[in-house]
Amino acid sequence: MITSLFVFVAFFVIVAALIWSALQLFADQENPLEDRLDELQAAAAANPNAARTPRRRIGGGFSNSILYIISLIPGGEEWIRDTERELAQAGIRNKSAVVYYAIFQATFFGALLAGMLYLQRDNPLTNKLGGLVAAGLLGYLLPQQVLHRLVAAHRQKLQEALPDTVDLLGIVLGTGLALDQAMLRVSEELQFIYPALAQEFYTVVMQVKAGQERSKAFQQLVRRTGIEDIKSLAAMIIQSERFGTSLSQALKVYADALRTRRRLRAEAMVAKAGIKMLFPIVLFILPALFVITLVPGMISVLRDLKGGIGAR
Repeated sequence: MITSLFVFVAFFVIVAALIWSALQLFADQENPLEDRLDELQAAAAANPNAARTPRRRIGGGFSNSILYIISLIPGGEEWIRDTERELAQAGIRNKSAVVYYAIFQATFFGALLAGMLYLQRDNPLTNKLGGLVAAGLLGYLLPQQVLHRLVAAHRQKLQEALPDTVDLLGIVLGTGLALDQAMLRVSEELQFIYPALAQEFYTVVMQVKAGQERSKAFQQLVRRTGIEDIKSLAAMIIQSERFGTSLSQALKVYADALRTRRRLRAEAMVAKAGIKMLFPIVLFILPALFVITLVPGMISVLRDLKGGIGAR
């Protein structure tokens, strides 16, 4: 009775922690203006002669304490930076997203180990060790694979929205608006059609309005998205601003090139579809087809042979 009650309470706590971490992970988006002000205040308070990044210190809230504990683990600081970059590329811009992701992963890892240990409580020690190793690998790899899928899905959304957005940006620039005003207008027009890319453009505009250099704002855009086409777009805009060339015509040509690339990617996916369908056909459709076509004839032959050759 006590064991069942303990298992029920532990299961409830684990499920509640997973739900809370997931809700916090997808909660509020970043505020570019507030981020820029915090960056300026931190730069003003920091020692200008410091040559390296200061180490994390305990305190400063729940999130900073968790990050400090993770940074003490060998390779923890690199894990924090890589996870922050992947979360940003997945469209998750909450400041504490890496903390909630770490809590989610640790809770999921512990839940799988505890569940496997409970299921194999009566098995031999070797079976328990094998099950714990499998549960540990699954608990470690599965959240990372989910995050990779989120990054790929977010990049796909940005990639599909880029040609139309660049084309509209060139049209708006042709009306005489400045680049910041044009990007803000494009983000307002496309926020219901392509909300992901519209949010990225809006973030760049807010960073520039907060006092950040446009080139650095576009570099951060490239780092957040990790898409080569956006990198080329940012380089084109920066070069056009530096040399004073016309940007609207260049954007029109670049939008046509993006549409051509999108068509080529679609054709490549169609060409791969036949090869990808080969394995399901061989494994699932052909065996069923053989059973349907051959089994009735085999049953008739066996029925005839049952009475002997030439029997009537």
